[in-house]
Amino acid sequence: MTQNVVERGVASPSSHISGLTPSADEEWETPQPLQAATEKIANEVRWRDLPNKDQLFILALCRLSEPLSNVCLLPYIFFLVRSVLPKSDDNTSSDDSAARISEYSGLLVAAFPLAQCVISLPWGRLSDKHGRRFSIIGGLLVSVIANIGFGLSKTFEALLFWRILAGLANGNVSIMRTVTAEVVRERKYQTKAFLLLPLVFNSGMVLSLALGGCLAEPVVNLPVLFGPEGIFNWSRNPEGVQWTLEYPYALPALLNAFLLGTSLILAVLGLKETLLGKEENVDCGLQAGTAVRRLAIRIWNRGSASHKYTMMRDSDEVALLNDSGPSHEKTEPSVTLAKPTKVPFRGIWTRKVTSALVSFGLLPLHNSAFMHIFPVYLSSPPADNSEATFFAFSGGLGLRSATIGLWLSAFGIGGILLQLFIYPRLQKRIGTRGVFRIALFLFPVTYVAAPYLSLLAGDHGARWVFLGFVVCAQIMARTMAIPSTVILLTEAAPAKTVLGTVHGAGNMLASLARAIGPAVGGYVFALGVEEGVVGLVWWLYLVGVAVCALVWSYLTDGRS
Repeated sequence: MTQNVVERGVASPSSHISGLTPSADEEWETPQPLQAATEKIANEVRWRDLPNKDQLFILALCRLSEPLSNVCLLPYIFFLVRSVLPKSDDNTSSDDSAARISEYSGLLVAAFPLAQCVISLPWGRLSDKHGRRFSIIGGLLVSVIANIGFGLSKTFEALLFWRILAGLANGNVSIMRTVTAEVVRERKYQTKAFLLLPLVFNSGMVLSLALGGCLAEPVVNLPVLFGPEGIFNWSRNPEGVQWTLEYPYALPALLNAFLLGTSLILAVLGLKETLLGKEENVDCGLQAGTAVRRLAIRIWNRGSASHKYTMMRDSDEVALLNDSGPSHEKTEPSVTLAKPTKVPFRGIWTRKVTSALVSFGLLPLHNSAFMHIFPVYLSSPPADNSEATFFAFSGGLGLRSATIGLWLSAFGIGGILLQLFIYPRLQKRIGTRGVFRIALFLFPVTYVAAPYLSLLAGDHGARWVFLGFVVCAQIMARTMAIPSTVILLTEAAPAKTVLGTVHGAGNMLASLARAIGPAVGGYVFALGVEEGVVGLVWWLYLVGVAVCALVWSYLTDGRS
């Protein structure tokens, strides 16, 4: 009998460490006082308590690859596409021009996630067999090259090629989510750990939108640096810095390449392998990283010797290098994990996984379309709506790329704060699914209201207040929905050994949705502009998909 009790005591913590909900035959009862104490400790987990913070930090920097590569062009995409498309006849109206640009920009936006869709599942399967480190580093390297090529392109075909290559490089996003689950194994830390990558994604979007909006056309947007009298205009060209005149949209992409190059170096030197059975694998990059850390510690100790600090011994130095978690973890008893069971490929796709995957795919189907349509809509020239009806009106706001980038970035900061301070409390109070449904209710309301900005022509306060409402509501909904779908998908996986495949499938489906969303949304937007109903894409497409996602969350409630 003692043996049975011990076996049950070992089996249950392992299921909690894996981050997955235990099956019925693995459940065990915990004494009520102990359970209450455990829940209290879990509720008091702080960001600084997360284990393996060095690995999470490097992983967070690597996660910047997708928003920097994908989102940076949105504030200036209208002007970028207009600059590379062949000039149309002078008789073409501004509405026809906006519709044409919308169609081409939709293709450009859709190319990135479509490439992700094609490569995501192979990336996931490859990482499950051969490890996570190589795929993340390889993806970063190709992302750096793709950003440089995109910035220096002058034709639509070249832009499309580099967008596709960047999408192929970023098909490993699902692997980063898998690494998070493998780095943070204890369930009590996982709510905050799974918030980290969406938090970095939102931060990357804020940074990327601001950089894209302000650095595009630097002669116009940053005349102090690149204008006729600019600091960097060493040749004193009367029109501004020559290379920025030839490549007016290169600067955001080149800065992206520099930032991702920094992440690449840190990943080569410090990102460890987390695939079960290969955790101890060390290559020349990790050896170089260890040497750099030892050198840094010795230099630091020499500098602190003047303050009469004791020089560390070699044994202390090695211990410090091997210590990757909070001090309180040392007192926790180790748990011996059972040998992981292999799940056949067909056995992965349970009803619970399938339901979570559909929710995971429906979100970007409308969210990505919004991210493409909204900047194009804001950039489109205003129209005369003096004879407009409640549904029939047209025109945009005519804002410049810098204004669009700063607006979206400013409210993106609000999304980051929401993710840091509000989401964990909401998730603890009403659960992951409850937070997800709040977001699903917010999306349709936002999409219904957005096109009425066209009726608020002119530079007056009401337009900016209404614009702030639309942007804030959408970002708030997105901020709550993204981490919720990741957590629900992770919990749906039948075993930890197939997390890479499950997240690879999720990323493939989400990437396909991010390709379809902008393409279909761009087409419907162009159709609405031609027919004089700019709200057509908002009311017909975006609201329709958002309502389907809301209904699906209730239909599958009993399954998951």
